[in-house]
Amino acid sequence: MVFFPFTFRVNGFTAKIGVSRQTCKGWRIFLCPFRIRGTKGADMGEFAYFCNMEQHIELQEQYLRDATDLLRRLIATPSVSRSESQAATIMEATIRSYGFETHREANNVWAVDPLYDPARPTFLLNAHLDTVKPVATWTRDPYAPTLEDGTLYGLGSNDCGGGLVTLLQVFRHFCRERAERPRGFNLVYLASAEEEVSGRDGICRALPLLPHVDTAIVGEPTGMQPAIAEKGLMVLDLVAHGKSGHAARDEGQNAIYEALDDMQWIRDYRFDRVSPLLGPVKMTLTVVNAGTQHNVVPDRCTMLVDVRPNELYTNEEIYDIVCRNVRSEVRAHSFRLHASHIDEGHPLVQRCLQLGLKPFGSPTLSDQALMPFPSLKLGPGESARSHSADEFIRIDELAHALDLYLSLLGGL
Repeated sequence: MVFFPFTFRVNGFTAKIGVSRQTCKGWRIFLCPFRIRGTKGADMGEFAYFCNMEQHIELQEQYLRDATDLLRRLIATPSVSRSESQAATIMEATIRSYGFETHREANNVWAVDPLYDPARPTFLLNAHLDTVKPVATWTRDPYAPTLEDGTLYGLGSNDCGGGLVTLLQVFRHFCRERAERPRGFNLVYLASAEEEVSGRDGICRALPLLPHVDTAIVGEPTGMQPAIAEKGLMVLDLVAHGKSGHAARDEGQNAIYEALDDMQWIRDYRFDRVSPLLGPVKMTLTVVNAGTQHNVVPDRCTMLVDVRPNELYTNEEIYDIVCRNVRSEVRAHSFRLHASHIDEGHPLVQRCLQLGLKPFGSPTLSDQALMPFPSLKLGPGESARSHSADEFIRIDELAHALDLYLSLLGGL
């Protein structure tokens, strides 16, 4: 960002203009008039507001530099799910360098507002530090952070390094640089592990150790538009049983044939409750296995079903519906990854609307599924870039995220 201040006088007013350039928003012009006090020996007034604004811009530039530097270090540190130890150590050291006490459980790292007041509501600022494994089609080193024309390439840059590093600067801003100013809320910052695999040593290890949380902002890539609902996930194992026999003779009971009716029901069934944000529950047959060789009637057919619930059903409800309608044995891998939803009347959502943001429903899963409190997904980058080759985030997206996060929380 480049900043150009100059002054002029019009009709007894002194005005100072600050022009700043941010590539994500074009040119900004700030006009700050101050009336001269008195008529003789005129006092030019104090440019306190302007100075505060200039300091604010300089502070945001520092935040952007620090966020970008941290993101480059994290990209250069492999942190595939369940192997995030080095990245967690980097986060610990960085948070301490800002003057905060850190806490760590497994590879989850967090810091609590030094002025924490249990009488105030608490916002959790959360993003994950683990990544998926790089796909084979990368054309550059996924662990070599490369900055080209304002674009930073590297594994985890978009999902969700951008949210991870910018939310830390937001925590730093409100809890250190502006700690002396009155604030009606507490902040807790959490860099969580194992999000990509919904691991047991991820956020669910840390949540019981945090202070009471009222609402969370999750920094997943959403183009800085608020996802106020998110589909859950439930994976089902179905097993159809038959009786083995020789394929040349009229004997046995083919387990594949037994499974066909269940496959058709999974394909055709429509759940009654359709979410205005997330649409219907989505149920997809993804894996089928049966048989050992061509001349043996299979006595067992297994099926794997991917279920994406909306916020109008619990996973347990969907499981019961499936069990009542199929003949196969049914087993759920887990019931823990529920759909999430935050009410549109929530102050955080209302503040998003005031800022002109457009709430939507997200089909992709995040740590929101494990949060027992309202949460909103909002972060720099785009979901379509996640888990893809040559992953990247633009520096202007980081700058925009910082600006928007500060405006969002600053207006509460």
